[in-house]
Amino acid sequence: MLARGCTGNLWGGTVPDGVYFGDCLDVMSKLPSDSVDLIVTSPPYADARKHTYGGVPPSEYVEWFCERAEQMFRILKPTGSFVLNIKEKAQDGERHTYVLDLILALKRNVGFRWVEEYIWHKTTAAPGKWKYRFRDSWERLLHFSKTPDVKMNQDAVKVPIGDWTTKRLANMSKNDRSRQESATNSKVGRCIANWDGKSTVYPTNVLHKSPVAHNTGHSAAFPEWLPEFFIKLFTDPDDVVLDPFLGSGTTYRVAARLGRKPMGIEMDSDAPLRLEA
Repeated sequence: MLARGCTGNLWGGTVPDGVYFGDCLDVMSKLPSDSVDLIVTSPPYADARKHTYGGVPPSEYVEWFCERAEQMFRILKPTGSFVLNIKEKAQDGERHTYVLDLILALKRNVGFRWVEEYIWHKTTAAPGKWKYRFRDSWERLLHFSKTPDVKMNQDAVKVPIGDWTTKRLANMSKNDRSRQESATNSKVGRCIANWDGKSTVYPTNVLHKSPVAHNTGHSAAFPEWLPEFFIKLFTDPDDVVLDPFLGSGTTYRVAARLGRKPMGIEMDSDAPLRLEA
């Protein structure tokens, strides 16, 4: 295991920032329990890019990942979050179930709580033609925690409300100014007048974003907006942000730019890291 550009000591009882080379299972096993505020990562999608970094066969993926997830669970703070970007592959003309199996295993076998599933809608999906499916334009962003008490800064990720409000709110009816309950008695209702005077609102769990990344030399680089959204949402300045499958270093770089303590683990010591903005 080799550390590069790091400060601190893995074995000293505190969490260091920096980049560590080696299997994340080995590195995480030496970190203190309850010490990381956010884990955000995109691991190998089974063997989807096996010619680039080997990968893990889908039939072995859940067992392989859960062994590492046990360490993620241990080192995550009680108020911390774990965000997993992953998408199942197609095999023999159908979608493989390893992601669905992994979600269940993370809950039942590791102990994680599955808090939410965000959908990343790729607004500029790659063109192509396949026999039984269309262009793949979305991926899963799975939010897990170890307790119900999750740190979440919702105001930090508000988005512009949109130009539609200018016309819609200009001529509100009487019904618009009172709460309208759902006809299904679900206790879900709406009041259009509540939108008046607002310039920003909370986002939905569908994130309409481009997959374009500017890190060259890596086959699966993060776009910077992705870790940035979750770092802002789930951490405060000086919190520890870990990417155990660091790749090209995007999570590390964004966490540092946002004033967090970044930590990355990467198997490939020749990975094309770019850690500074």
